[in-house]
Amino acid sequence: MQIKIHKSDPQNAPTAGMFSRKFTVKSRIVLEIENETLKYSTVEVEPYERDIPAQDTEYGFSETPPAVFVAEADGELAGRIKMLAWWNRFGYVEDLVVAPKYRGLGLGRKLLERGIQWARETHHPGVMLETQDDNVPACRLYASCGFILSGFDRKVYKAINPDTNETALYWYLIF
Repeated sequence: MQIKIHKSDPQNAPTAGMFSRKFTVKSRIVLEIENETLKYSTVEVEPYERDIPAQDTEYGFSETPPAVFVAEADGELAGRIKMLAWWNRFGYVEDLVVAPKYRGLGLGRKLLERGIQWARETHHPGVMLETQDDNVPACRLYASCGFILSGFDRKVYKAINPDTNETALYWYLIF
């Protein structure tokens, strides 16, 4: 399989809605604070299907336009990462997605590495991102790329769904 990652013009880049985000949840992250350090483990859960709604958002924190990198596999659109200059000077992973038929092939890692490279090239002090406690494969990817789980918010999704038990997890990679 020929894999190619390239930068795309933000105005012509694939949008968030072009990718399915459905996946099966089989485990969740369990948080613990020990000596003022956030620790985590995973617990198995009864499997269920999850679909994360996504849209492209322009936050207006920076005059720098987003950087969008696209993955193609054998010439077919396979994924993308959208990077922003965040308000706190970090590079921010606003979106990272791999089309379902290409998951498990290392495309997410390649896209994330390209986003990290962009952050270094543009002189950010590091990269941050947010994911959910039921997206364990993504959490494992971030940890394997050197990101440290540094924060959480149990209420951030309550306005979207008052019954949710989802926890937002904040990951950082400091250069």
